[in-house]
Amino acid sequence: MRNLLVTGGAGFIGSNFIHRTLTERPEVRIFNLDALTYAGSLENLRDLPDPERHIFVQGDICNRALVDRLLLEYNIDTIVHFAAESHVDRSILGPGQFVQTNIIGTFTLLEAARQAWLTEKRLPIDQVRFHHVSTDEVFGSLAPLEPAFSETTPYAPNSPYSASKASSDHLVRAYLHTYGLPVTLTNCSNNYGPYQFPEKLIPLMILNALEGKRLPVYGDGKQVRDWLYVEDHCDAILAVLERGKVGETYNIGGNNQPFNIEIVSAICAILDELLPESPLTPHDQLITYVTDRPGHDRRYAMNIGKIERELGWRPRESLQTGLEKTVRWYLEHPEWVQAIRQTGDYSTWIDKNYAQRGGTK
Repeated sequence: MRNLLVTGGAGFIGSNFIHRTLTERPEVRIFNLDALTYAGSLENLRDLPDPERHIFVQGDICNRALVDRLLLEYNIDTIVHFAAESHVDRSILGPGQFVQTNIIGTFTLLEAARQAWLTEKRLPIDQVRFHHVSTDEVFGSLAPLEPAFSETTPYAPNSPYSASKASSDHLVRAYLHTYGLPVTLTNCSNNYGPYQFPEKLIPLMILNALEGKRLPVYGDGKQVRDWLYVEDHCDAILAVLERGKVGETYNIGGNNQPFNIEIVSAICAILDELLPESPLTPHDQLITYVTDRPGHDRRYAMNIGKIERELGWRPRESLQTGLEKTVRWYLEHPEWVQAIRQTGDYSTWIDKNYAQRGGTK
């Protein structure tokens, strides 16, 4: 892994991966392809370590000519594919973009990699890798006592978002088995941490609580998720790239299963501790139950035994330590929050999604 193409590297997980890789792998050059849609921002790429090893290219992964040029010009040996539309609520209101980015975009990247590595043989086949980053949501929803998702759990996606990611996973596997493209896949659980666009649960709750706005909790708040601190996720991907076996899939999770309402309450307790003089303390007085999203999956849980056994990875952060780091990061980076919120899409989306559920004011 010398010349690394990261797609979606201005987004939440991708930017954290770039920060982490530049810090941990001094021999790697990173070429970052991102369309800078609403969830991607150059603000996420400020203060990079060793920034001369990072080259940013604004563009769409569906632009085959652009992808071909990058693979040729920079002699790319590794692709890590983060770029995706990823918010379930947005996929319910507008599924078309999810099909375009998540399915057609992945297909475009696979075709470009096949052309460069298999047809033109620009690099030895044992020195290239296409890594696809996916989600636990492709597996559907678990009942309360069902065992956690494993790498062999059948796919059963329930939203346009998860269906589009499932489709992209199938394409990646097909290019392995049909063409021999060296691929690996990871399915991760819910990420949280620095640089997360504040439409998602944890940053939304932090920022609303700081401003005295309601904390909108869907339904009864007893949906269960497996929460993964984003830096742990990045370390897991590096482990798969360097020690993972071609053709294998690895589940990545945080090894916890709290109710969503417990996450919100934990955030409130951390804010109470960090801001004891705030007139909003106790912050849990802001919790408001709102109408649930359509088809809301009840429970996700990840069995991470395979990546622990085979690659020696396990999450470093507990849920409590990860949440504390995350709350502190948002408190310490108000300029980032302000810059992100100045995008018209953010406020428009929040109003559109939550007005029908009881609002956030």
